[in-house]
Amino acid sequence: MDQIFVTSKHWLVKVAPAQCAPIISAIISVAGIIGVFATLFAITTVLERKGLGRIQNRYGPNRVGPFGILQPLADGVKAIIKEDIVPRTADSVVHFLAPLVLVAPVFLALAVVPMGRNMVAIDMDAGVLFFFAVGAATELSVFMAGWSSRNKYSLLGAMRAIAQMISYEVPLILSAVTVIMIAGSLSTVKIVEAQAGYTGGLPRWFVLTPWGLAGFILFMIAAAAESNRSPFDLPEGESEIIAGYYIEYSGFKFALFFLGEYIGMFAVSGLAITLFLGGWHAPFAFLTWIPSYVWFFGKLLALIAVFIWVRGTLPRLRMDQLMNFAWKFMLPMALINLVTAGIWWFLEPAISRWLICSFLVLGPYIMLARGLLQGSKVGKRTYRYAD
Repeated sequence: MDQIFVTSKHWLVKVAPAQCAPIISAIISVAGIIGVFATLFAITTVLERKGLGRIQNRYGPNRVGPFGILQPLADGVKAIIKEDIVPRTADSVVHFLAPLVLVAPVFLALAVVPMGRNMVAIDMDAGVLFFFAVGAATELSVFMAGWSSRNKYSLLGAMRAIAQMISYEVPLILSAVTVIMIAGSLSTVKIVEAQAGYTGGLPRWFVLTPWGLAGFILFMIAAAAESNRSPFDLPEGESEIIAGYYIEYSGFKFALFFLGEYIGMFAVSGLAITLFLGGWHAPFAFLTWIPSYVWFFGKLLALIAVFIWVRGTLPRLRMDQLMNFAWKFMLPMALINLVTAGIWWFLEPAISRWLICSFLVLGPYIMLARGLLQGSKVGKRTYRYAD
């Protein structure tokens, strides 16, 4: 069962003509990635709306299909048949290309994420570098959407989004560099292999080290900001800039932006699983009989649940809070964590290594957090009731 998809692909490639084998192999990989993650996108949208409904004490979607599970289908049909309105003064070519430039790179990034044993579309020696390189194209698509719309609100939303994405991309990459240092490779496959095995019944995942836990938390916070997820969803702040950089988009183009953001969230979550959570490895040795892809997608669904939980819990940040948090807390912590990972590598495996590295992470965390809070004017909340 673990290799059923790999075996099926090899069989299909083998029965094809020899000269067409590489093309057939690429088509199967691309179709599999698009099909699986497009389906996961549809499932996630209805689960998120249901989950937020539970958090906010309401029903959520409950009209289309049993328990509202066909709501994504209705949303897709509506997006396809809805009129595509393009502003008269807009740059029509750039306006059309922007959502495509957003969707294509996030699917490309998934090509280097191992989703199971021998289940990676492209096994690159520089897989992590490729992931971040193609992911950087999303900033271009955001600017294209904001600038081509010829709308002040969309341009303001685009500039705000670009500032946010660049600010949080720095700690995102730095937190990943710690894993690259310890694993000694940029290959996502080799990083997963470096976390194989068990010690004392516990897995050798990087997240179970002081620098790994700090790196994982920093990575996920930066990933939420990169994906424009709450509480970092300022580029789409309805209260200030209506809908941000895609205010002038409707119909299927708007749906592509929606799809791109969710697929981007899946991709960065998949990379977090690869870097810190052991990839497709089981958490305990006695559970290795379960197919590897089940563990990968189980971890992915768990991270998606955390994103939904945070969205329904935390309020949106102000722009100054968001930027201060990135440059005054996230970036210094990511740099300190780099030093901690280096010290961890050179120290002998002992309890002293854990104590030293834990102190190197917790000490700066407390000092940076205090420094960040000192500048904020947070008064005691008072409640007033009508007489």
